[in-house]
Amino acid sequence: MISIGIDIGSVSTDVVVMDEKNRILDDRYIRNFGKPIQTSLNILCEFMDTYGADAIARVTYTGTGGKLMAHLSGGFFVNEIIAQAKAVTTLYPEVRTIMDIGGEDSKLIHLEEEGGSVKIRDFSMNTLCAAGTGSFLDQQATRLGYKIEELGEIAMQSENPPRIAGRCSVFAKSDMIHLQQIATPDKDILAGLCYALARNFKSSIGRGEEFRRPIAFQGGVAANVAMRRAFTDVLKLKEGELIIPEHFTSMGAIGSVLQGVEEGITTGAPNLKAIRDYLQKVERDDKPMEPLVLSSLHSKEENPPVFSDTRGT
Repeated sequence: MISIGIDIGSVSTDVVVMDEKNRILDDRYIRNFGKPIQTSLNILCEFMDTYGADAIARVTYTGTGGKLMAHLSGGFFVNEIIAQAKAVTTLYPEVRTIMDIGGEDSKLIHLEEEGGSVKIRDFSMNTLCAAGTGSFLDQQATRLGYKIEELGEIAMQSENPPRIAGRCSVFAKSDMIHLQQIATPDKDILAGLCYALARNFKSSIGRGEEFRRPIAFQGGVAANVAMRRAFTDVLKLKEGELIIPEHFTSMGAIGSVLQGVEEGITTGAPNLKAIRDYLQKVERDDKPMEPLVLSSLHSKEENPPVFSDTRGT
């Protein structure tokens, strides 16, 4: 029997398949391009064909779109803070702080040992602002003509990262324009962006709290080697104090499965028909409105009359 865990985020859908011994059989990071439900349906169909409906013991969800998918498919939903912490405390019990940075969400989770087990002590998340998330890096890298996948390797070539405002994307853009005007190399600007995000995370989301070591850094942004360097420098970490989990993009999905197993949840195979019906309904209801016009005359007459200003006559 297998378990399927799905973490539905704003940018990606992260999926794992785990066996009865909680070993990871498959791990996927899938860009959803604004269609998280359709992306989840596609991967569920693939796994149904690969493993068969009878082999699926449970399907668990977490993330921003997880609750809707759990409702539609008959799955089990796990809060994303609980899911992230569950994965880390199980796989990396020595960790005391979790930094999870995705496309549009950032989380900081503080852990502590209590009664022989590691539990959540406190947590904080970002506000509805791109600054401090993967979207911040993506937007600014695109301005310079680079793909987000290229950013890390190029930024690692920098030896003198300039200081860039990280609290606001607008201020960051202003700093970048100034740096370009004085002929600052792109590698230095990109490195400066990484340090700006790290400083912003420490101040805005950390809020003065101690980052107890070791620290787990996960989420899609953890793939960026320059961000790993920036956090190591900004938090003044020693070697071995920053841990990058093997499955750093899928820790939420793993945690949702582990939580489901612990609670004895058995959902069986997902209800794919309910998901398809929902998508068809959304497509039917999603009808664009008629184009706006200045007046009804514009839509009826090819050459509407011109009205002159007769004030004062």
